[in-house]
Amino acid sequence: MSIKEQILNDLKSAMKSRDSERLRVLRSLKSKMMEKEIAERKGSKAELSDEQAVEVLVKASKQRKESIEQYREGGRDDLVENEEKELAIIKEYLPEMMDKEAVRQEARKTIEKLGAEGMQDMGKVMGVLMKDLKGKAEGSTVSAVVKEELSGKG
Repeated sequence: MSIKEQILNDLKSAMKSRDSERLRVLRSLKSKMMEKEIAERKGSKAELSDEQAVEVLVKASKQRKESIEQYREGGRDDLVENEEKELAIIKEYLPEMMDKEAVRQEARKTIEKLGAEGMQDMGKVMGVLMKDLKGKAEGSTVSAVVKEELSGKG
């Protein structure tokens, strides 16, 4: 079952169980996936792939994390709690993200393969690495690891 199908099935279950919070989040995800599907459509009726669905989920997750940060800074604990609940629901559908050490191993391989020698090669390394790790690792983690690895070389 694809991620999109799973979300649609869970949406139906949330309607039946009258779980309004879960229902709201799943409707939002369904809407974002439909928008992505329409944007990706080029004359055909192609379904959203799991990779594309993960992109939508990662973006939604990132938005919730940013909101949580901003609400914390503003002292709005009520809104922080709400965003954290939404984030937990979204994370249920996300594949397990790579930890920092796994990202570090991939970064080292890429740096060696490209012959990167310092911070001036960061863009080149990030481009290749983000393409390889799309949907598997968060961009902020990848960026931090690449900076650490390249700053030691330069």
